[in-house]
Amino acid sequence: MDLKAPEKILNYIGGELKAPANGKYIDNINPATGEVYSQIPDSTVQDVEAAVAAAKAAFPAWSKTPAEEKFKILNRIAELIDQNLDALALAETNDNGKPLWLSKRVDIPRASSNFRFFATGLMHFATESHNMENGTVNYTLRQPIGVVGCISPWNLPLYLFTWKIAPALAAGNCVISKPSEVTPMTGYLLSLICKEAGLPAGVLNILHGTGPNCGSAIVSHPEIKAISFTGSTRAGKDIASIAAPMFKKLSLELGGKNPNIIFADCDWEKMMRTTLQSSFANQGQICLCGSRILVEENIYEKFKTEFIERAKKLTVGDPLDENSKQGAVVSKMHFDKVLGCIELAKQEGGIILFGGKAIKGTGHCENGYFIEPTIIEGLGPDCRTNMEEIFGPVVTLQSFKTEDEALALANCSDYGLAATIWTQDVSRANRVAGQVHSGIIWVNCWLLRDLRTPFGGFKNSGVGREGGWEAMKFFTDVKNVCIDL
Repeated sequence: MDLKAPEKILNYIGGELKAPANGKYIDNINPATGEVYSQIPDSTVQDVEAAVAAAKAAFPAWSKTPAEEKFKILNRIAELIDQNLDALALAETNDNGKPLWLSKRVDIPRASSNFRFFATGLMHFATESHNMENGTVNYTLRQPIGVVGCISPWNLPLYLFTWKIAPALAAGNCVISKPSEVTPMTGYLLSLICKEAGLPAGVLNILHGTGPNCGSAIVSHPEIKAISFTGSTRAGKDIASIAAPMFKKLSLELGGKNPNIIFADCDWEKMMRTTLQSSFANQGQICLCGSRILVEENIYEKFKTEFIERAKKLTVGDPLDENSKQGAVVSKMHFDKVLGCIELAKQEGGIILFGGKAIKGTGHCENGYFIEPTIIEGLGPDCRTNMEEIFGPVVTLQSFKTEDEALALANCSDYGLAATIWTQDVSRANRVAGQVHSGIIWVNCWLLRDLRTPFGGFKNSGVGREGGWEAMKFFTDVKNVCIDL
């Protein structure tokens, strides 16, 4: 198949590409150029109603489709994603602003892995049985919920879109999904792939539009029984306020303000290389980035000097240039927000060690949204810069003297998504990992993901877990059957 990004995106409802019911569209802007390059539907409750009707009609057959048949279809989607790597990667980069090499190396391969993983997983998904001493047998049924909603963010568009859709489909549900209106293109292209792969009409419906007009209609629809959302903590609160009184199942993967704890006995070269990546990968627009770098006092100055020198070598520019290490941030709104956060850091007394400014692009990127990698020191743990998620190429440095002080700094945030610990002391690594208030801990590494493991955070970083059997279980209703033999 020949995937091409169209000038006008359409919704995918009941197996067909359809214009929004109201005929209205939103401009889609390439953040590296600042130019409108396509339009997306401004979908509303009318489109959601049509999608729900299609999903309800498709659910009886899809929920009873044999596991092997579902596997073949979902695995075929994975194969088609792989076959269209270049087209999907280019679409992702034009939509998001990330370097093309990153889209090719990370985002699109992970999207196919998501479908392949859950396609395989559904073949092995099992339930429990319990024999009682009196001969009674209890067995558990896990049955698909019905129609579910999946709403994904703009930072890893196809990567996180498929992370939600694939387990929902594998568990036998029909899905109403919405990619971010900021990065809709690969979501649209996925609808073409699903048609080619033979996914039955109505099983997956992809709607485009804003949160207020489309997302809220999905969340509040009484026939949509579960919501899986990844995005900001603010949006997560809004979703919970609507869905919780309706007793919908909720999975919320929200923000992070992640500590990167560096002890003096670390593997220095590996730590430096990985810390640069965990600070600025995808322009810092990953909820797992280590935005608060905590360094043991006796290596702080050495770390600071070398970290700045390495950051200076991160070329910021045209995402289509293979030499660019950093691309554009995702939108003008986000560009202004990140620069505003840097100004706030200055007002709070922060010292900009490197970066802190917008970069003027060249050529066709002269109006793009580029920001220098930014390193700040001199701020305490209670300032807004160290408490609030910036979600850009901005990190702060703080020093600590003792392990207890490191833990106090790490745990003072209202977030609790991820943390990275650098030490060669195995006892310390386990001790600190057990006491950091985060749902994901990396020791001497970052962003290594085994898709079988639970994924999610503590505190304001969300509710529930994704990944592996956790995701499959979320998208099912559990029923116990007790039989007196």
